[in-house]
Amino acid sequence: MSALSTTAASPDAPSIVRPAVVLLSGGLDSTTVLAVARREGFTPYAMTFRYGQRHSLEIDAARRVAAAHGVAKHVVVDIDLRQWGGSALTADVDVPKDRDVEHPTDEIPVTYVPARNTIFLSFALAWAETLDAQAIFIGVNALDYSGYPDCRPEYIAAFEQMANLATRAGVEGTQRLKIHAPLQHLSKADIVRLGQELGVDYAITTSCYDPAPDGTACGHCDACQLRLRGFAEAGSADPIAYAAGA
Repeated sequence: MSALSTTAASPDAPSIVRPAVVLLSGGLDSTTVLAVARREGFTPYAMTFRYGQRHSLEIDAARRVAAAHGVAKHVVVDIDLRQWGGSALTADVDVPKDRDVEHPTDEIPVTYVPARNTIFLSFALAWAETLDAQAIFIGVNALDYSGYPDCRPEYIAAFEQMANLATRAGVEGTQRLKIHAPLQHLSKADIVRLGQELGVDYAITTSCYDPAPDGTACGHCDACQLRLRGFAEAGSADPIAYAAGA
C-alpha cells in the first residue's frame, strides 16, 4: 500500500484553515478520501450530486458521512443527466450483473456516465475558487475500478492543468489548484485498510448501483463485487447489508 505522508503541526503553531472541496458520493472511496483530507490538515467542504442517478440512497449516505466527519459545509448539487441518459445509471438500461471484474476488458461498461467526473470537477473547481481553496479531493482509482476513462491518472493531470488555465485565480497567480486523488494507485483492499486506520465507519456508506428500496446491496453489480473483494482481501467483513446469496 502506498504511504500517505502527513506533517504534524506544532502545538504552539497558529491554526491555519486550509479549505478543500471533497467530492462525496457516500460510497467507500469518497468517504475514505474525506478522511484522508481531514488527516492531511484540510478543512473539508463536501460536494454531492443529485444527477438523476437510479436511486437517492447515495445522497442519504453522503449526508450521513458528511455529518459523521464534521465537514465545514455540505452542498447537494442538482443536475439532471437523465435528459440525455447514455448510461445504466441515468437511463432505463439494466445494470450489468456478475461481470468478470477479476479480468476486465478494454470495453467501457454501460454504467459509465458520459463526462461525469468532468462535470463534477468543474462544479468543484468553481466552489474552490470562491473558497480560495487550493485543493480538490476526488476518490478515483485506476486499479480496482470498472474501466471508466475519467478515472485515469492522465485524465486527473490534464484536468488540473486545465483548471489552472481556466480560472481568474490561476491566471492572476493568486491560487494554484491541485487535484488530490490519494486512492489513485491503491487496490480496493488497500483502500479499505486505509479507511480502517483512519476510523472510517463503512456501515454508513453505500456503493451498489442497483440496491433494493430498503438499501440492501445487490452484491452482483461491478461496484458490489469490487467492494466485497476489497473487504475480503483486507481480511474484514463488509458491514453493510447484501441480498441473500450475494
